[in-house]
Amino acid sequence: DEFISSPPRKTVRFGGTLTEILLKYEKGDTTDFELLKHQLSDPDIKDAQIINWLHEFRASVAYLTKELEQLVKILLKLPWLRRSREVVEEYLGFLGNLVSAQTVHLRPCLQMIVSQFVPPRITIREDDVDISDSDDDDENISENFDTCHRALQTVAGYVPSTPQFLMPILVEFFPFINKSERTLECYVHNLLRVTVYLPTLRLQILELIIEKLLKLDVSTPQQDIEDAEEAANNSASEEKSTEEGLFDMEEDEDRKGNKVVSPSIERMAHPLAERLDILMTILFSYIKDVCHVDGKLDISNTKDLYRDLVSVFDKLILPTHASCHVQYFMFYICSFKLGLAEAFLDHLWKKLQDPNNPSVIRQTSGSYIGSFLARAKFIPIITVKACLDLLVNWLHKYIDNQDTGANAYCDVALHGPFYSTCQAVFYTLIFRHKQLLDGNLRKGLSYLQSLNFERIVMCQLNPLKICIPSVVNLFAAITRKYQLVFCYTIIERNNRQFIPVVRSGTGGDLVQTCTNPLDSFFPFDPYILKRSKKTIDPMYQFWEELSAEDLENLKKPIKKGTSEDEDDDFLKGETPQNDGVVEITPNSYESNTRSPVSSIGSPADCYVPFPL
Repeated sequence: DEFISSPPRKTVRFGGTLTEILLKYEKGDTTDFELLKHQLSDPDIKDAQIINWLHEFRASVAYLTKELEQLVKILLKLPWLRRSREVVEEYLGFLGNLVSAQTVHLRPCLQMIVSQFVPPRITIREDDVDISDSDDDDENISENFDTCHRALQTVAGYVPSTPQFLMPILVEFFPFINKSERTLECYVHNLLRVTVYLPTLRLQILELIIEKLLKLDVSTPQQDIEDAEEAANNSASEEKSTEEGLFDMEEDEDRKGNKVVSPSIERMAHPLAERLDILMTILFSYIKDVCHVDGKLDISNTKDLYRDLVSVFDKLILPTHASCHVQYFMFYICSFKLGLAEAFLDHLWKKLQDPNNPSVIRQTSGSYIGSFLARAKFIPIITVKACLDLLVNWLHKYIDNQDTGANAYCDVALHGPFYSTCQAVFYTLIFRHKQLLDGNLRKGLSYLQSLNFERIVMCQLNPLKICIPSVVNLFAAITRKYQLVFCYTIIERNNRQFIPVVRSGTGGDLVQTCTNPLDSFFPFDPYILKRSKKTIDPMYQFWEELSAEDLENLKKPIKKGTSEDEDDDFLKGETPQNDGVVEITPNSYESNTRSPVSSIGSPADCYVPFPL
């Protein structure tokens, strides 16, 4: 305040006062006006000159009407951010005066501020090609961003309608995905900072960010990411082998004492996956910071953010097929409190059972329920049982209504939600059966028998024919072991009825069998982005491939009235290196005992078991 009220230092300048120059311009005398523009555009303009001019402009904003838009644009291009504190404070004061007196300039002012949400560009030419991008070495970049947010808050304080003008600008200035990781990181981080002081924009900003993340996600299939990682590892191994022997003994001794971790270990080999990883890490950090105040969960903040995220989930995530990583923002926020996880399950359940929803949305909701129940460690078994009760009861009612009617036959188009729900139930049982039976085997078996799987499996709709083979075969193995239902007769009959599809190509005819007629996927398949997976892994239930010994144990049925002595651990047993996966029954589908994650979401031929 003292600085703003004190007179500016005198500097060398040409022409009269600003008011005189503007009055002359109105009368048609443009000589001094052009000189003024030239002085303001001078790249070597001094701090004292900027302060002097800004001080006069603050007193003359009434003259800066729409007709002087060109002059205002020059003022908005002044290099004020990387100047002294005095220049910054004077410029912020000028912005406040300008937008309060001339709201016609609000949009250009907002554009100028938002354009500073990314690091400054540096010009680089390589072989006559312009490869200019962000300047990552700017030491004052964090301070500059703070100043930008002060400027935006100043403008919003003077003009209440700022949010509605700002949102289209935030969309317009969002960097392309081929920009540097640093540029994307800074812009997304600054967008999320805006939600703190302009909360009315939070939902729209989250939608914008998650929409961009989703485009990145679907552009980088999991198979491509794994291939890139494998190629990078092979390349690194080759380089390491060629470098052996290049270091002398002293250097080797020094290196033994200080273990150096290469930063490349944290990087994703796939460039788009690297961008996605960085942005997902920022989103997870934002969710954590909003929901926690002084290290403790704030229920009110968490509920408000949950509502916004569910809204974005419904609008963007649920209609998108086979995204791999972005949906984990719901997984993460639900881990904060059981009530949120239950609310999310209830939300999905309502979508699944509502016949007014499109079939594809109902089916995807079923996939989310099954995957969430199976993979979320934070969901207790009592909640799993409550969900199984709801799902299985709905299946039985569906069978009551359909099994004797004209549509009582196997058809994905007619009964998609039914098959998706069956698969969710089977999948949940595969992952959770041990917990369901833990403690009291007799009581656990009694509960599973009460679900009456036999009726579901034997019904005319034939869900075993439609669900993914890996899920069907593991479900069949578990239910046979505990004598709940014998599925193999139906599986063999379905195999005989399957008609192979012949596809012609340049390399000759290819015989294919459709093993996923439901076109389903498991949304919470293993998360493979290196940085952000550290947030997810502690609350995630991993799956390990079954060894031959595990499969032999599955073949041994539990005798009624006896305790379970043998170990049928699906979730924690180690998989021997050379002990490949073997088939449970002859003539069953290819890779029939593969993990349930060996589906669209996690390709069958390259599934890598993750350690616990």
